[in-house]
Amino acid sequence: MPTQTLTHDILHQVSQRVVGQQAMVERLLIALLTGGHVLLEGVPGLAKTLTVRTLAETVRTSFSRIQFTPDLLPADVIGTQVFDQATATFSVKRGPIFANIVLADEINRAPAKVQAALLEAMQEKQVTIGGTSFPLVEPFLVLATQNPIEQEGTYPLPEAQVDRFMLKLRVGYPTRDEEREIMKRMAGGETIPVKQVADPEHLMQARKTIAGLFLDDRLVDYIVDLVHATRAPKEAGLPDLVPLVEYGASPRATIALAQAARAHAYLRGREFVSPDDVKAMATDVLRHRVLLTYEAEAESVTSDEVIARVLAKVPAP
Repeated sequence: MPTQTLTHDILHQVSQRVVGQQAMVERLLIALLTGGHVLLEGVPGLAKTLTVRTLAETVRTSFSRIQFTPDLLPADVIGTQVFDQATATFSVKRGPIFANIVLADEINRAPAKVQAALLEAMQEKQVTIGGTSFPLVEPFLVLATQNPIEQEGTYPLPEAQVDRFMLKLRVGYPTRDEEREIMKRMAGGETIPVKQVADPEHLMQARKTIAGLFLDDRLVDYIVDLVHATRAPKEAGLPDLVPLVEYGASPRATIALAQAARAHAYLRGREFVSPDDVKAMATDVLRHRVLLTYEAEAESVTSDEVIARVLAKVPAP
């Protein structure tokens, strides 16, 4: 399937059900086309779950939703061994993690053991039940949501797990016109049908194409310079950021930014990556990997602002 046809058809079908949120939909598609995981942050009611479910329907992939709660157990996510009294043997009952697209709703409500079980699935693309490892079927994608305004009774995600999300997206409110359209569409209370316009085979073929897109050596250096500037801002000519940044982005950010930039170019029908592709994806790739100091919090400086200053300072090729 041609590039433009594949991406246009998927985005068109999702827009039949989801009003606005074009940036979120495009980033979710980028993650799906690169095999990266996504952390979605936004208040309830912004169509995060609806968008993920709709995307799964349009590309004919299996979908499961896990509502994370403080009493959730690892077995509730990955599955467990069940004893059959009739045969006196154990069999494996697979959990909801065995799906192509997994929505982990309010992931920060789950305790550390559950987050560790999910971590293995995200990184190793496999789960271990009773000492036996079971591979997860590709494409495999974890899309996790967290509510930024309600922190009571939550477990902050470990930095090691946050770093494994390729993108962190901040989902905002719709515009007035978009909200009016949402109200009109939902007046009947019926779910708008969407068509299946792709399948997992198309996605895997697209991944191979994206991995082969041309990335000039000067852009490779540019990506490395951007990430390095978050770790050593003084060397990049940004001494005023030194007291604001506790830790810069990890090497995983360099890989993720290159992959995301390639996918961004692919969605626009190009066979090469441009500096604009890197700039377009830099904030979503880096915002959760740049850890700020207490001084930055006191001055109400966000990681997005730090990244914007880095992008403005580091010269693009």
